[in-house]
Amino acid sequence: MNLEFKRKLPTLQEIKAMYPIDDELAARKKETDKTLENIFTGKDDRLVLVIGPCSADREDAVLDYISRLRRVQEQVQDKIVIVPRIYTNKPRTTGDGYKGMLHQPDPHAGENMLKGLIAIRKLHIKALQQTGFSCADEMLYPENHLYLSDVLSYVAVGARSVENQFHRLTASGLDIPVGMKNPTSGDLKVMMNSIRAAQHPHTFVYSGWEVNSKGNPLAHAILRGSVDRYGQTIPNYHYEDLQNVYNMFAEGGFENPAVIVDTNHSNSAKKFDQQPRIAKEILHSAMQSNDIRGLVKGLMIESYIEDGAQSCDGGVYGKSITDPCLGWEKTEKLIYELAELR
Repeated sequence: MNLEFKRKLPTLQEIKAMYPIDDELAARKKETDKTLENIFTGKDDRLVLVIGPCSADREDAVLDYISRLRRVQEQVQDKIVIVPRIYTNKPRTTGDGYKGMLHQPDPHAGENMLKGLIAIRKLHIKALQQTGFSCADEMLYPENHLYLSDVLSYVAVGARSVENQFHRLTASGLDIPVGMKNPTSGDLKVMMNSIRAAQHPHTFVYSGWEVNSKGNPLAHAILRGSVDRYGQTIPNYHYEDLQNVYNMFAEGGFENPAVIVDTNHSNSAKKFDQQPRIAKEILHSAMQSNDIRGLVKGLMIESYIEDGAQSCDGGVYGKSITDPCLGWEKTEKLIYELAELR
């Protein structure tokens, strides 16, 4: 094999023993888990906002950002449930570029996944301690979920991972909402198959064990738009798109039909400043159809302190070093507008 084995990483038990959470933090996470379960099963009509930076690049700016979200959450809690995005590992189309805090806890230094594992656990714990938020992260490496399983309340499986059997089976063993994105091709049947797989029980190999999963009834769709063979982006957030997905859920006999709509990526053609318009259109669609209102459980919004994006060497505090994000002033205004529309 053409591999260099650099170091053996700590086990999940070792990492969790080094950086444990106390009973109070565990109870906070459990409370968020129950709230989200109620929303995804239709017992709670509030809107979920999975919102935050494209990638969590530095601890201080991320904690600053989600502290601001906490203050807004208190004002809209009767209409909206905020789940901050703290995405600590990033899929890259070609494998190049910043792969997230797991790989590079310091974006200006080389890759060190031992330091990265520690950094991402510490960040999620600090978020829970300082703001009361148990957050969302992307499942890039399925086995790494074990290092964060006691602090996360939401997981997304990305467009490039959703066809992977290991991601689907791991999702079936989680007891929190797992969003399965449509692939970049836009093939919704692939997405629906991934949800079906995640909702079913399975036997598979995980972290050196033969395991049985019970199936995850909270597995659901994330619509993120697509790219055609000519490289043109095709959105899938319009009224007709949502009605079509509603019909696919109904015909397939799924548990708890649910959609989160990603307002960036191919839905906005990565024009981050279009996210407010897209978000409001989705809520207007829900006003026109009870089916769509019941189906769309929330929105995924890429947002940070400053508008836009920069290179890793940009040096602007709170500005994305991956995809461009909506800045704080526009974000705060949008959340209040969405609460009014709900």
